[in-house]
Amino acid sequence: MATAITTHAPPKSKTQLARELGVCRQLLYYTPTLPAKDMALKAQIDGVMEKHAAYGHKRIAMELVVNKKRVLRVMKLFHLKPKDTGAKPMEIPNRIRSMLVTHPHEVWVSDFTYLPYHNSFVYLATVEDLFTRKILGWSVSVRHTAGLVTESLLDALTRHHRPEIFHSDQGSEYRSDLFLGTLAQEKILPSMSEKASPTQNGHQESFYSQFKLELGHPDCYETMGELIEAIAIQIHYYNTARIHTALKCAPDIFEKRFEFYQLTTVNQKVLSVEKMGT
Repeated sequence: MATAITTHAPPKSKTQLARELGVCRQLLYYTPTLPAKDMALKAQIDGVMEKHAAYGHKRIAMELVVNKKRVLRVMKLFHLKPKDTGAKPMEIPNRIRSMLVTHPHEVWVSDFTYLPYHNSFVYLATVEDLFTRKILGWSVSVRHTAGLVTESLLDALTRHHRPEIFHSDQGSEYRSDLFLGTLAQEKILPSMSEKASPTQNGHQESFYSQFKLELGHPDCYETMGELIEAIAIQIHYYNTARIHTALKCAPDIFEKRFEFYQLTTVNQKVLSVEKMGT
């Protein structure tokens, strides 16, 4: 009686197994210490990426209010990457790099920052006149979206003449169809800093660093309404009373002095013309 010979398929490589399982190769070597928590975080990350396809680990961490290093580790572990939207980004130059700003409403600059508030975040977007350093518009939201920065622009436009140029960084909020469409509708030229060049929008970052110190910790305010009121009071103080080191006075005073100087100069020219005609 012949003996049956059993043959075994050669063992699969780690690369083949990873491909069949749909995971990264490193996962097969990984011995998780907190697998349940990693899987739970992966599910949360998947949820954020469904809503915000282009978010990287930093924005996902801000959205979930967790440590960005942990988010990055789990994304690498499960081979999660931001989705390619397929859209070619619009090339928007830095129009103010070597520009000498000489009058109000020539250039507005904008940015947004986050304020930690009772185990979450509140986001503040502001619009500043580059010549007077005055905060012209602002908005607050629990999410950093295109709507947040657009609302700050619209707030400024309701009370001031539109600028010639609007400068920001290259954040997705400022590159959104909503925001760029608003600029186009108002016939305002967009300008953007180069990538990884925060100093090209340094005026707003400088404002935020001092603003946060003087506002105090947001947790001091029990309700969102109290926090928003405190923000409004602090911005009013900055505009009208706080001495700006570069201006040697408050922005509102600097603006009024400039307007007076312009008016005086025009009157002097008119008087000179009248004297020449007599």
